[in-house]
Amino acid sequence: MSDDIRIFGKASARAHYVPALGHAGLVFTSGQLPFLADGSHGYDRSFDDQARQVLDNLDRVLGTAGTSRDRVLHVTAFLVGIHHWDAFNRIYADFFGDWRPTRTVVPVPNLHFDYLLEVEAIAAAGPGA
Repeated sequence: MSDDIRIFGKASARAHYVPALGHAGLVFTSGQLPFLADGSHGYDRSFDDQARQVLDNLDRVLGTAGTSRDRVLHVTAFLVGIHHWDAFNRIYADFFGDWRPTRTVVPVPNLHFDYLLEVEAIAAAGPGA
């Protein structure tokens, strides 16, 4: 590994990835699923609940990496069923407020653990990171 790449968070015990990497003033997050804060699954929850949870999880990873949602430059969201777009857009807008990062929404047929969405982001590193 290069000396100028930083790992944020602990590597997953179940899969070969880390929550986030930092390089060249940027932070790249792994895809965030709507796991509950205690690590348990919430795949039976409503789309709205899963969307709020996945953004909370993203917020937590960004914080661990020393940055924040107001420094996010790009988001890629994978939605099971494009019919969830309006709900996602509303919850996403509430989460980011006046800040509008670039975004790609990709409809997919299914996701791991039968979740309804997954979100990954690229953010500017926080000051001093």
